[in-house]
Amino acid sequence: MPIDFARMAITRLRQALQKSAALIMNSGALATGTVATAGLGFAYWWLAARLLAPDVMGVASGLLSMMSLVTLFGECGLATLLTGELVRHPGKEPGLVGAAASLGVALSVSLALLFVVGQTFLMGSTGSIDDWFGGLAFIVGCGLNNLTVLGDQAFVGILRSSSKMIRLVLFSIFKLMLLAGVTALGFTSATALLWTWVAGLLASWIGVDLLTKGGARRLIGTPDFKLLHAHRRRVFGHYALDVALLAPALAMPYLVLVLLSPTTNAAFVAVWMLVSVAALIPSAMAMVLFPVVRASPKQSRHNILVSLTVSLLFSLVCGVFIFTYSQQILAVFNPAYPGIAGSSLRLLGFSLLGSTLKFHACALARLTDRMRNAAPWFALGGLLELCFAALGAHLGGLQGLVLGWTLAVSIEGACAALWLMSATKLVAGADPVLQGSTSSPFQT
Repeated sequence: MPIDFARMAITRLRQALQKSAALIMNSGALATGTVATAGLGFAYWWLAARLLAPDVMGVASGLLSMMSLVTLFGECGLATLLTGELVRHPGKEPGLVGAAASLGVALSVSLALLFVVGQTFLMGSTGSIDDWFGGLAFIVGCGLNNLTVLGDQAFVGILRSSSKMIRLVLFSIFKLMLLAGVTALGFTSATALLWTWVAGLLASWIGVDLLTKGGARRLIGTPDFKLLHAHRRRVFGHYALDVALLAPALAMPYLVLVLLSPTTNAAFVAVWMLVSVAALIPSAMAMVLFPVVRASPKQSRHNILVSLTVSLLFSLVCGVFIFTYSQQILAVFNPAYPGIAGSSLRLLGFSLLGSTLKFHACALARLTDRMRNAAPWFALGGLLELCFAALGAHLGGLQGLVLGWTLAVSIEGACAALWLMSATKLVAGADPVLQGSTSSPFQT
């Protein structure tokens, strides 16, 4: 009997995985790339922490977070649009990607230029960017970062996540090599670290194009602005939702830099980087749901439950690991970091549970085309995160900031869980992802 039961369980598991083959394969490719990126990224930040002073690390990581934030604002929801819509326009993918890339890069470069000029006038030489070479690295980096985000999501949208995996691995390898090279030559400033990031992005795209025999060049064609314009309403909905969901987390290292100090930010980023990399797994699984459900809508409920269950288990394991070993993690990066942060960062990993629930609630909002209705709720949650973090920093320094952030994300996760549960129960014979008929708190 136990043997028969085990065989039956294995058979059912195999059948469940076969039903979600596209989800598993593409999520698996992204997860593989993420794991490889995590390992190489750990080596990159470990080497940087060992070779650069804590205040330099704090400034550089703050600028990189601001670069990601500028990219998010300049990307305008176009990456998410590509993820879900490319599968609906066979043969027209290069034109849509080309139009999105042209618009997104132009906006990101413009916003980066405004940031650099504004900081120069407001803060002068006391700002985080103190020379024209650093400003140029920031502006070019924002443009390349935007192109990278759009290109990566286009690969996911055409269900070629393996190409994104290759690019992620190449980027991690190249930037690590570049960091070792520039520091060996005596360049140990925040600007030097920014340039390793920029050069690594460029080299990764050249590499993935060579390894896929022109796959990167075929991805982008003559811009089809007419087709992009036809999706303008969805672009705005995705943009509002992306900014509300992602902006607070992207701004956190810069917030710590401003509210506390560059030295404190260096220790914070050591653990924050691990949390951010771990968050890529549930985020990737939720994002892959978008094209997978578009391609196979009849299995939407099954795919959502598989993705959510795996993501929550993974997030719980990561939270326990960081809670147990936060001091050891800090010491690995730099022996001075445990003295700077103490035990203040040990709860940070548990914010992954709330983030996972948010990612999947966001995916369901996109699939039901309720981005505009969902965006105000996510924006309210983002405001809660920033306010709780800032208030916590004011009252209790780094420990207060972490407690405030984790509490806010947990509250959002609980609200997202309630909605996901009600949405699942309301599904009877019809699929809410197809019908758009689920009554949700995001609907106005």
